[in-house]
Amino acid sequence: MDTMGAVGAGLAIAAENLFPPLPSEVILPLAGFTASRGDMNLAAAIVWTTVGSVVGALIWYAVGAAVGRDRTRSILAALPLVKMSDVDKAEAWFGKHGVKTIFFGRMIPIFRSFISIPAGVERMSLPIFLLFTALGSLIWNTVFILLGYQLGQNWDEVEQYIGILQYVVIAAVVVAVAAFVVLRIRSNRRDRERARHRVRRQDPR
Repeated sequence: MDTMGAVGAGLAIAAENLFPPLPSEVILPLAGFTASRGDMNLAAAIVWTTVGSVVGALIWYAVGAAVGRDRTRSILAALPLVKMSDVDKAEAWFGKHGVKTIFFGRMIPIFRSFISIPAGVERMSLPIFLLFTALGSLIWNTVFILLGYQLGQNWDEVEQYIGILQYVVIAAVVVAVAAFVVLRIRSNRRDRERARHRVRRQDPR
């Protein structure tokens, strides 16, 4: 940022979208702090980081589009505990709520990077994808840049609080996955039991 200014902040955010371990929750407040010192234009920081977000998201969209729906379904069909009926439901859900998913997904830690992949797989309208990616990213980036701008030397406090949100998101994902596995195993057992009962009725011997 010291070398390239707002453009450098945009490049850093583009990299963050491609490699989520680079946290935007550090990059954005730091950009705000840099602007508060007069070393970067505040509006330019918001604009360029939003451009970086869109560029990074577009690359993931292209990855999803390259993999394609048929190949994705083939991969999912080979996974244990995955039923294609669930995949069909997920596709239908994304078809109905995809725009909201992209918009709000840009403001959820961890998921904000990878939410672009299903959009590419489903070949969401590119102008719509770009529009709502830009809007969601603009809100996210503006909030954190302004926090860094207001906090000044204490800009790093933002990371501490957003870290709590990240842990909440990770915990929610772990619980959801565990619940899915347990419910699916129980469902498979019930299906096997029903199949045995049908066989017994057909062959009473």
